[in-house]
Amino acid sequence: MANPIVHWEIAGPDHEGLRTFYEELFGWKSEAVDENYALVQPEEGPGGGIMRTSGGMPPYITVYVQVDDLKRALERVRELGGEPRVPPTKIGDSMEFALFADPAGNMVGLLAGTRT
Repeated sequence: MANPIVHWEIAGPDHEGLRTFYEELFGWKSEAVDENYALVQPEEGPGGGIMRTSGGMPPYITVYVQVDDLKRALERVRELGGEPRVPPTKIGDSMEFALFADPAGNMVGLLAGTRT
């Protein structure tokens, strides 16, 4: 697959409750990054995160697809009828992410760079 799914997120206001739910449901192990985010690495498949939403942000589930060029990918999203929602944003020193809505309104993430 040229652009694989490399990460996912499940988010809601009760971060600890979500962590406990998914750990007990699927046997996932999670590691807290901070009080709002925990990384999950299932035995198989891509890893993900469980995140606390804040403010008016609704609960959500999204996947992140690996791309080489975030700006070009977002241009293509617009050409195909989607809508960029979050511009390229740095994550640490070596990665960036962006978010877009597909034509049905589903939120999808893009990741570029090297995971450390």
